[in-house]
Amino acid sequence: MNQPIKQHLIDPEICIRCHACVEACPKDAITFNDDNVVVDVAVCDHGLSCIGPCPTGAIDNWLVVMQPYTLEEQLGWTELPTQQELTPDADNADQGMDDTIAALLAEAHKGAGGAAKAPATAAKPAVNLFSNSSPAIATVQGNYRLTAEGSDADVRHIILDVGTVSLPILEGQTIGILAPGEDDKGRPHGPRLYSVSSPRDGERPKTNNLSLTVKREEHGVCSNYVCDLKRGDKVRLTGPFGSTFLLPEDPKTRLLMICTGTGSAPFRGFTMRRQREMPEVSGSMKLFFGARMPDSLPYFGPLKKVPEEFMEKHFAFSRQKDTPKTYVQDLLRSDASAIAPMLTSPDTYIYLCGLKAMESGVESALEDIARGAGLDWKEIRDQMREDGRYHVETY
Repeated sequence: MNQPIKQHLIDPEICIRCHACVEACPKDAITFNDDNVVVDVAVCDHGLSCIGPCPTGAIDNWLVVMQPYTLEEQLGWTELPTQQELTPDADNADQGMDDTIAALLAEAHKGAGGAAKAPATAAKPAVNLFSNSSPAIATVQGNYRLTAEGSDADVRHIILDVGTVSLPILEGQTIGILAPGEDDKGRPHGPRLYSVSSPRDGERPKTNNLSLTVKREEHGVCSNYVCDLKRGDKVRLTGPFGSTFLLPEDPKTRLLMICTGTGSAPFRGFTMRRQREMPEVSGSMKLFFGARMPDSLPYFGPLKKVPEEFMEKHFAFSRQKDTPKTYVQDLLRSDASAIAPMLTSPDTYIYLCGLKAMESGVESALEDIARGAGLDWKEIRDQMREDGRYHVETY
């Protein structure tokens, strides 16, 4: 008897090919080719170990099907199929099949947290133009240290020139970098994903280049490779990736941006884009930025030069001498009177980017702010996500 099942699928338009889900799945149910990351329905047991590590929510997609999609079908997708209407055959109609399908659909639509949607007014992004086997080649134009010498973080601003290659990238998208060499199993290193920190028209207007914000990790193969790049070096790029963490084009929208460390990268792109395209708009951007100390906060100097009337800035430092530890969630709570009205406005867009450890603290702060105003944060958040106004990329 043909029975409906809930099939676990990955959205190829949202997936950034970071392979965090591949490493997290204890059943080895997730595989990939140059274009897609997919789930084997014959192996997946819906254990959900892969959900948490995914930075974009691409992994949290489910369809109810009578005939599962094969690996071959999934590996060729450029977008996720829509849910098809299911009609049980005559033999199954009197066996409660309608109720079974309805229950599975309700469960599938709920997912494990809710998939992100792009802002309604965002530009349509290009994705997956270059793969591991056919990367774009960029030339390093510059490598500049953003944090003070001797600080606890070596963060670099890398500028890459893509020459005559057509590589359209929107603010909020990411690219992959292929480090040379092989892993301990003799396989070429897979791509490591970095958010682009420049606006769509380049680090400087009308230049075919882009910038990245990269922190050196002690044992990071790709981060050390990128942080050691010299002017003139060639770099292999994949992508672009990401189709939801995007900037709305409507000048009426207000952005609440919350980040730590290199999570500031997409917000630099957001800010530069709005400065170039909407310099007359004021009061539309609010930034909460956390770091251990001022000398380990990327772009601290340039950010201070952005007029306060254009972007309101709040800096949280957790290890500043002779000062109580302060985190972004603390500053959110201290600004509750200004944030609470934003939560009920359809023009408000919330973006969270940075270390995953910050996510629960920020969620708790927003829940407290909403509760203090007599609001239900979870209802607000879910509606904002459904409207394409709530975006999280943590790692």
